[in-house]
Amino acid sequence: MTTSVSEPEVVPVPPARLGEGPRWDDRTGTLLWVDIPAGRVHRLDPADGSHGVIDVGQPVGVAVPRAAGGLALAVRDGFAVLPETRWAAPVGGSGSAVRPDGLGLELIVPVTAGERPGNRMNDGACDRAGRFFAGTKAEDDTPGAGALYRLGPDHRCERVLDGVTVSNGIAWSPDGRLLYYVDTPTGRVDVFDYDPADGRLGGRRVFAEISRGMPDGITVDALGHVWVALWGGGAILRLRPDGRLDLTVEIPATNVTSCAFGGPDLDVLYVTTAWDGTAGGELLRCHTSVEGLPANPYREHA
Repeated sequence: MTTSVSEPEVVPVPPARLGEGPRWDDRTGTLLWVDIPAGRVHRLDPADGSHGVIDVGQPVGVAVPRAAGGLALAVRDGFAVLPETRWAAPVGGSGSAVRPDGLGLELIVPVTAGERPGNRMNDGACDRAGRFFAGTKAEDDTPGAGALYRLGPDHRCERVLDGVTVSNGIAWSPDGRLLYYVDTPTGRVDVFDYDPADGRLGGRRVFAEISRGMPDGITVDALGHVWVALWGGGAILRLRPDGRLDLTVEIPATNVTSCAFGGPDLDVLYVTTAWDGTAGGELLRCHTSVEGLPANPYREHA
């Protein structure tokens, strides 16, 4: 069966400086994404086109739904929760300040306090059990200065991978037994054996070498294909479960940062991009003939 993907269309929301981390929240039927350096979490309701913003006061790598309500985030300083959300309408154009909402952002694990100065948290995702994985990077991209962490339901945080340069995309196979992972400067997508019972990783190996641009955010569809955003590559690749190239989706932006399936049938591919000095930063979407996997919320019982 041939996979069809429509031409990307720009979603009419203000562009981001560094858009990242799209996540579909099926409880509310909305899309979440972030503008990392601006410290802003964005939400789009495709049903009516409404767009809201929360300013969390520091750079934010990713925001995911929280099962108890609100959001869980990987902010500059570590893992945090936002118990409630009140979304402010963005003010003016992309350069205008948004209204901070003072919703009680709580830093539950100060991850980067234990790393070298200048590190911040970056992309992340949750497994089916609600464990929150997210990694770090140095702002100056010092090789090997970052790590990958796992935040459990009890707020216990463990470092699961050292020597990371730019921790980026994380996603699981449909059966939850493989974890795909991107450390962008390696130029590849790696895969680990994954134990859904305890969140342990093992057997790291190369899944796919990327020769066009550099791999950034990833997502997995219901058939087990891995979709990879290409920073500097202007495209998204769909890779088969054996790592071979299946499809290339051209994106009208140089720095493609991540992608996620959304919509009521999880068949709309949302794509985030970044400003490259002359263009970029738009949120885009493509309609597809395939179904994605639902995004998992962070679950806690602390």
